[in-house]
Amino acid sequence: MNKPKKSKEERFRESVKKEILSFFELNDDRSWSLNQVNKAFAVRDRSTKELFATLVEELTKDKKLIRQKEGNYIIDRVTEFVTGKVDHVNARFAFVVVDGREDDVWVSNQDLNGAIDGDIVKVLISAKRKKGSDRAEGEVVEILEHGRSEIVGTIELLPNYAFVTPDSKRLYQDIFVPREALKDVKHGDKVIVKITKWPLGERKMEGVIQEVLGKAGENNTEMHAILAEFGLPYHFPDGVEQEAEDISEKIPEAEIAKRKDMRGITTFTIDPIDAKDFDDALSFEQLENGNYQIGIHIADVTHYVQPNTILEQEAFKRATSVYLVDRVVPMLPEKLSNGLCSLRPNEDKLTFSAIFEITSKGKIKNEWFGRTVIHSDKRFTYEEAQEVLDLNNPPAEVPATVNETTEAATPVEEVKPKRGRKKKVEEPTTPDVPFLHELTVLNNLAHILRAERFANGAVNFETVEVKFKLDENGKPLGIYQKIRKDAHKLIEEFMLLANKRVAEYVYKLRKKEPRNTMVYRIHEAPDPEKLRTFSTFAKKFGYSVATEAAQISSSFNQLMEGIEGKPEQNILESLAVRTMSKAKYSTDPIGHFGLAFPFYSHFTSPIRRYPDMMAHRMLQHYLDGGDPLERAAWEVRCKHSSEMEKLASEAERASIKYKQVEYMSMMEEERVWDGIISGVTEFGIFVEITETASEGIVRMVDLKDDFYDFDRDNFRIVGQRNGKVYTFGDKVQVRVKECNLARRTMDLLLAGANESRGGGKKDKERFNSRHRSKSDSRGRDNRKKDYKGGKDNKHGNDRKKRK
Repeated sequence: MNKPKKSKEERFRESVKKEILSFFELNDDRSWSLNQVNKAFAVRDRSTKELFATLVEELTKDKKLIRQKEGNYIIDRVTEFVTGKVDHVNARFAFVVVDGREDDVWVSNQDLNGAIDGDIVKVLISAKRKKGSDRAEGEVVEILEHGRSEIVGTIELLPNYAFVTPDSKRLYQDIFVPREALKDVKHGDKVIVKITKWPLGERKMEGVIQEVLGKAGENNTEMHAILAEFGLPYHFPDGVEQEAEDISEKIPEAEIAKRKDMRGITTFTIDPIDAKDFDDALSFEQLENGNYQIGIHIADVTHYVQPNTILEQEAFKRATSVYLVDRVVPMLPEKLSNGLCSLRPNEDKLTFSAIFEITSKGKIKNEWFGRTVIHSDKRFTYEEAQEVLDLNNPPAEVPATVNETTEAATPVEEVKPKRGRKKKVEEPTTPDVPFLHELTVLNNLAHILRAERFANGAVNFETVEVKFKLDENGKPLGIYQKIRKDAHKLIEEFMLLANKRVAEYVYKLRKKEPRNTMVYRIHEAPDPEKLRTFSTFAKKFGYSVATEAAQISSSFNQLMEGIEGKPEQNILESLAVRTMSKAKYSTDPIGHFGLAFPFYSHFTSPIRRYPDMMAHRMLQHYLDGGDPLERAAWEVRCKHSSEMEKLASEAERASIKYKQVEYMSMMEEERVWDGIISGVTEFGIFVEITETASEGIVRMVDLKDDFYDFDRDNFRIVGQRNGKVYTFGDKVQVRVKECNLARRTMDLLLAGANESRGGGKKDKERFNSRHRSKSDSRGRDNRKKDYKGGKDNKHGNDRKKRK
């Protein structure tokens, strides 16, 4: 089809636009105002001036010209535009994080031009660099998308208006609320405010009260506030709940007939004591040839949650369950998560299974994947299963046999056990203890599988998990660290096995390009620069960490063994995790560095993770003989799932931080705590209290014995007169100065380091000018680009705590 001819006027406008652009190209050494452009083209009449203004604006929108702050225009020869997300780490500056760019862009507060944390912005990169750094600087020239339109905070009522102080430590200004926009709200309430006017120049944000969450400080209020702060839901829309309620609980015989019937095989679950959503079970059967048939059975969520339903849409939107300290916000309604899909004992359940024939040496002989029906005989808690395992001393891991498990498995069952009645297994050592033999064998196999992973280069991260004892009102009565024993690791190893083998099966099922599209859990090798930095810090504790690629895994594992039970264990484990890349979901099968698996997926928790539902659907599609699925659409879902996982993780950490600060606020004021310096910045040092794993800050202004300088390169502060040095990893003693629940922060004082510096008024003024908190009037702390890092995924842990 021929394109329609342009009118004479359109051709004229294009010709003039080219002339204007050529003018800027020839004069690219300076900027030009519109008047100067008009003079250069000898434009005098009003209509032509208006045309030139319009065309210059079009060239600006086309990104051919840049409009500077003073209103002049220049062609882009030296600078570049990038698009990214604002990470407002400090009241004085922010970083714009750009996908695919190694370094973030530094933007001063005055150059944000109204952008706030989380906004997607277009940034003009300048040629200059921040003093003392090679990091690029820039200026926000356009806000493409606001990251949030609703903000959580505490309201302060005044006679004629109100202010909302945001909970987020990355929002540095209060939100003005006019009196007429106030709902039935009381002074000090926690609220959600909807922004009606965004900041611009000297104008602050304005908003109206969207929802009153309750009185600040109450447990339910604060937990709902955390969910709202990260944009996470805490209730289901009515239609979602109703669609779930309409699903029949009866399993039709026709459906059972389509599946492998595993109801006659010994089956059980092992979960936390307070769990209700049992989404995985293990079956055990000893075969006539002496091998074991181990089934990993996963709730068949996709049987109940069909495509194009509102249940499906809501599951995708949430993408994950959210685990706060006192509750679970499930991905699926309770009818599904705790009922239909939960593999409760003594009930027939529909499952998607990975079944393996395994020798006593851990060698996989055969494997089968498909839909099944099971009947769980027993619901174990981790503690109950561990009590059974403790009756036998489990054998040491057997590295001599680990290579046997690497042999390829054939995807057919060569040995078929008898069906119907449950096969009688060997008599256990202690006849009165049910499932002793099954659990003992599974534990032995788990030890072998674990040894194989480490022999192949997996990293052994046993990060500390903080747990709370709460009263009926959610108040913390105690803090403890969860200890993982063999019962936890047993389940973990078989879940890892299923996830690994499902991913391998799908990838290898099609031998030619294009390969079958699959959702993978990927994890890249650590960034060399981060690795070198971590190695330097580990040396401060007397540990050596290799930075050569071939030695990273073994070196990290030696470190984990060396720090076990030491005061520095929590800090070094945490920093080691932060050194690693973040695991995420992708259709690109690049492998999982932390687990040392070339192919890995998430298949075993579809009740709480949307990617597992994706994996189930994709696997069934290929089992049915389907062609490779279109990759782009699935990649979009992977990216969304990764983003939602990050938000859920941040909310979880916020709830833990809140309870830690709340617990510390209840302790006696003068108590001295042992701690380790976990971060060093220009405005203070961060200290992690060893006993409670709670972190607080000792501000420079509270170091009274001297004036301290920040040595950025060595992550330490040094006293000017006494030469005292406080550096990362130092053991210190602290007292709690102040706990701020609203900001989830804790100010500390160094015990014995608060004597007067001496000096007169000039010394005090000098100190205050040097070390005044670099934050806004509310004292929001800022601590991003000094060595702290961000939490990464817990590698090697497929299981997550349950409800």
